[in-house]
Amino acid sequence: MEANGSALTNKYSEGLPGARYYGGNEFIDQIEELCRKRALEAFNVSPEQWGVNVQPYSGSTANFSAFTAMLAPHDRIMGLDLPSGGHLTHGYATAKKKVSSSAIYFESLPYQVDMKTGYLDYDKLEASAALFRPKLIICGASAYPRDWDYARLRKIADQSGAYLMADIAHTSGLVAAKEVNNPFEFCDVVTTTTHKTLRGPRAGLIFFRRAPKGEKNSDLEDKVNFAVFPSNQGGPHNNTIAGIAVALKQAASPAFKEYAIQVKANARALGETLVKRGYKLVTDGTENHLVLWDLRPNGLTGSKMEKICDYVSITLNKNAVHGDSSALVPGGVRVGTPALTSRSFKEADFVQVAEFLHRAAQLAISIQATSGKLIKDFIVALDKSEEVKALKADVEKFARSFPMPGFNPDSVPAYARH
Repeated sequence: MEANGSALTNKYSEGLPGARYYGGNEFIDQIEELCRKRALEAFNVSPEQWGVNVQPYSGSTANFSAFTAMLAPHDRIMGLDLPSGGHLTHGYATAKKKVSSSAIYFESLPYQVDMKTGYLDYDKLEASAALFRPKLIICGASAYPRDWDYARLRKIADQSGAYLMADIAHTSGLVAAKEVNNPFEFCDVVTTTTHKTLRGPRAGLIFFRRAPKGEKNSDLEDKVNFAVFPSNQGGPHNNTIAGIAVALKQAASPAFKEYAIQVKANARALGETLVKRGYKLVTDGTENHLVLWDLRPNGLTGSKMEKICDYVSITLNKNAVHGDSSALVPGGVRVGTPALTSRSFKEADFVQVAEFLHRAAQLAISIQATSGKLIKDFIVALDKSEEVKALKADVEKFARSFPMPGFNPDSVPAYARH
């Protein structure tokens, strides 16, 4: 946070270290070179085999720059469908509208999870890829609670002569800590955000596989760097790059490994407690940092669960689950453990979090029974509920017993807190 809020934001530095379009960048060059070095070290990859561009402003711009490097307009791509847990940038379109630029500029055929189990359907993906012949297969998700079979995906990509790209935005901290499968063993390109499980500032990274001249991927480095600048961005945000460098140093430490292990343990504790309370989780559990909670059996929408949680000082988000027809009124919520793990929460604390969530869900069901289905009437009822106010007080008392990284909440003036 100190690096991200520093005077480094004041310097223009278009181009790469040693090849800038402006003078006065000798120290900026050192910072960016250090960030690139630490990125490779954090993910335990060799600079002979991998390179990295640390300039993307976000995960979405990193993805589009990666697409620009590997694809021509109207090339074919396959990514996980949004209702199956994929990300908007992986080629999402509805029947009426191409939503993401990746669907506007490229021909997209999404793949899906099994509608009964919630697990990725690799067999169906392989069959579809054999017919569609994509130029790029994208793996990675925004809301998928299980790990990825990168070896199987590599085999599927090779059958079509496709690039394989992993978007590990959500799991990059777990990848760095070796707590989930390693995409670098099988992929041509790996993109990630730098916040989320990596615990850095908001930005993106693009890793690209290096190869000798004349072989596949031998030109990826030049193509990726050119795609980032000048194709898709202007001057890099040097303060953010400095913040990323600090975060990557932390990510290579033994303490971060302990953090990643605790993130997964906390997610298991959260999920298991919700299951014990009779709730349905997508895939019936988790292997990473998040729980995808299917509220359809309880007659609730994710929108209403998100709303009541906002009222009781719990932040989570409504999220589509497989079989949903609307991303705006989805059937589930996505609950992650990294942020609270950073506040020193352990498994027992997440059992309590699950109990708070149980109370919120039961209150929502009860309030909906009298307010009706419309969310505007549901909100009016929330405002009047004394039980909602009581739960809010319990949540805030519990939360204040844990430290807040970066600042002391008690130092924030009362008027700012409210």
